Amino acid sequence: LYRRSHRAHLRQGEDCMTILQSYTTQMVLLGTALLGLASGIAGTFAVLRKESLIGDGLSHAALPGVVIAFLLTGIKDIEVLIIGAALSSITAAWLITITVENSKIKFDGALATILSAFFGLGMVLLTYLQSLNNAGQAGLSKFIFGQAATILARDVYITSAAALIIIVLTALFWKELKLISFDVEYAKTLQIPVTFTLILYRSLLIMTIIIGIQSVGAILISSLLIAPAVGARQWTNKLGTMCILAGCFGMVSAIGGTIWSTTVQKLPTGPAIIVILSVIVLLSLIFAPNRGILWQFRKRGAP
Repeated sequence: LYRRSHRAHLRQGEDCMTILQSYTTQMVLLGTALLGLASGIAGTFAVLRKESLIGDGLSHAALPGVVIAFLLTGIKDIEVLIIGAALSSITAAWLITITVENSKIKFDGALATILSAFFGLGMVLLTYLQSLNNAGQAGLSKFIFGQAATILARDVYITSAAALIIIVLTALFWKELKLISFDVEYAKTLQIPVTFTLILYRSLLIMTIIIGIQSVGAILISSLLIAPAVGARQWTNKLGTMCILAGCFGMVSAIGGTIWSTTVQKLPTGPAIIVILSVIVLLSLIFAPNRGILWQFRKRGAP
C-alpha cells in the first residue's frame, strides 16, 4: 500500500510538472499575472477614495451583460462577451450616479440596490439560457466563479493587452489620479481636469473588472481589485510604494491561484486566487510594522 501510494504521488507530481511546462498554461499564467498586477494598481485608488464597494457593484453588474451579449449574438468569443460586460457595468455606474444625484438615497444604498438587481437579472438570464439546451452556452457559468483552464491563447492576448493599457494609463496620469484620490477640491484649484480624471479612474476599474471576470469570476473579481491595496496599505504611507506592493500582492495571488486551480480538478480559479490573497492580507494585518496587530499590541504593552 505504501509503494502504491508513493507511486501515485509521484505520478501526480509528474502530471503537475507536465501541466506547468505546457505553453497554454504558461500563457494563462502570464495573463493572470498581468491581471493581478493591474488589479492591485487600479484598486489602490478605489481604496484611497473610500470607494471599495464600487468594484463589487460593477463586477456583479457585468454578469447580465455577458449573458445578454451571448443571447443576442450566439457568439461566445471573449471580444463579444467583454463588450456586453462593459456596457452592463457602464449602465450600472450611470444608474448609481443619477440615483445619488437625483434622490435622497445615499451612495451605499444605491450601490447595494443596483448591484443586487443586476446580479439577480444575470442569474435569471443564465438559468433561462441553460433551460434552452443550447450547446453553445457551455462555459458561460464559469463567469460566476472563474476558471483559468477554459481560457484560450487569444483571450490571454486580450487580457494582457488590456492590463498593460491600465498600467500605462496609470503611469501617464499618475499626478491627476493621485490628486483626486486625496483632495478633489485642491485638484480643481490646480486646474486639473477633475471630470476627465474621474471618468478615467472609473474606466480603469471597469476595464479591470471585465478582463478579470473570466479568470476570477463576477463574484470575486472585486476582491482581487480591493484586497491587494488593503494589504499594501498596512506596510506603507507612500502612494507609489503602495501601488507597487498592491500590484505584487495581486500578481502573486493570481499566479498561485491559477497554478492551484490548474493542477486540482474542478477547483474554480476565483476562489483559489482569493484564498491565497486573503492569506497575504491576513499576514499584512498581523505583521506589518506600525499598523499590524502585533505592532499595536507591542506599543500598548510598552512602558
